[in-house]
Amino acid sequence: MKYLTDINLLDPDKNYTYADYLLWRFKDRIELIRGKIFKMAPAPSSSHQSIVTVLISSFHQFLKNKTCKVFPVPFDVRLPAFLDAEDKDTETIVQPDITIVCDPNKIDERGCKGAPDLIVEVLSPNSVSKDLHEKYEVYEEAGVKEYWVVHPAEKTIVAFILKEGKYRTTKPLTVGDRISSAVLPGFMLSLDEVFAESFKEPEPEYEVKTRRLDP
Repeated sequence: MKYLTDINLLDPDKNYTYADYLLWRFKDRIELIRGKIFKMAPAPSSSHQSIVTVLISSFHQFLKNKTCKVFPVPFDVRLPAFLDAEDKDTETIVQPDITIVCDPNKIDERGCKGAPDLIVEVLSPNSVSKDLHEKYEVYEEAGVKEYWVVHPAEKTIVAFILKEGKYRTTKPLTVGDRISSAVLPGFMLSLDEVFAESFKEPEPEYEVKTRRLDP
């Protein structure tokens, strides 16, 4: 088996699959979205890591002795185009900041095959477009039931809930609010705690467009 170690040998205009992905040994971590290569951002900021740590700790504590499991990045999530698609043909392999899977049949030694129940992405300057566009679309299409987008600079969280195949959301939550989960009944977390150790750092302005959840 011959591994590829130089990312520059890849053709950015070509569509790749999970079969290709398994043969890559790059220093840079990458994701595949609909067959296209997306480089992951360099080392995350201190604020990013602090937020992820709080969320992971809270989820882990809540999920003790429950069926659902939480996984931090790096953790491969394979999103096949069809339920019966061959693993090797999958063209979307992502590494969310936080992944929660409640169906143990979806978990194997390589990660998760199929839509997780909840995904959390913490925005960074290099991931804004990908998280709010490409990933939003593939998560919605794959059937990820709940998708949280965390905005460190604005100290907000937007939770997108899948309803009849489309994402809807309530208003963005911020410091002073508490967030719950549609797929984890009983889970509740204060955003004061989430953003308690966020650090001030310059980030580009970006907007999270929301659609209110129908009553």
